[in-house]
Amino acid sequence: MIEDCTALVMAGGDSQRMGCDKTQLLLGDRTLLQRVIAIVQPLFPQVLVSVRQHRPEIELPQVCDDYPNAGPLAGLCAGLAQAGTPWIFAVASDMPFVQPALIERLAQRRAGYQAVVPVVHGHPQPLAAFYSASGLDTLRALLEAKGRHSLRAALEQLKVCYVDESDLLESDPGLRSFFDLDTPQDVAAARRSEEAD
Repeated sequence: MIEDCTALVMAGGDSQRMGCDKTQLLLGDRTLLQRVIAIVQPLFPQVLVSVRQHRPEIELPQVCDDYPNAGPLAGLCAGLAQAGTPWIFAVASDMPFVQPALIERLAQRRAGYQAVVPVVHGHPQPLAAFYSASGLDTLRALLEAKGRHSLRAALEQLKVCYVDESDLLESDPGLRSFFDLDTPQDVAAARRSEEAD
């Protein structure tokens, strides 16, 4: 267990490309949100769910964005503020194949950094990443300023350890952790993958 860290499951998106609330889509016998929660619960002493507004169907503690319409950066700040641990692991609720071994590998790279972010096919993956509470003031200042409120803009303000995919293959040979479900086609592919396993 990663004792000094809280898992933050990001479930506040508007699912525009999906056309419905994708956290409630079924994959096997569980929703996407339930699957991601089940993956991170054994790894962390606490799990929080980041939402836009309180959702009674979620039994875990929830954090609501303090900054409306500011995207995942607002959820990240709310999670860091409420977690009460030195670190959080932020993971999107539409990543049902995230591998525990990969999470543990990323956790080992935190010393001396404010964030640990995997890079896959040249693209940072900020919603499968570790963030230090020491960066909260920096992230809040970014939210309060005019300009970009993206997670990529946030990473430019932090001391980040970027972990290349070549370092991740041992813990996740197919890099399935980073298969996120944004469209109905993605869901169909995920269901086919489940059936093949």
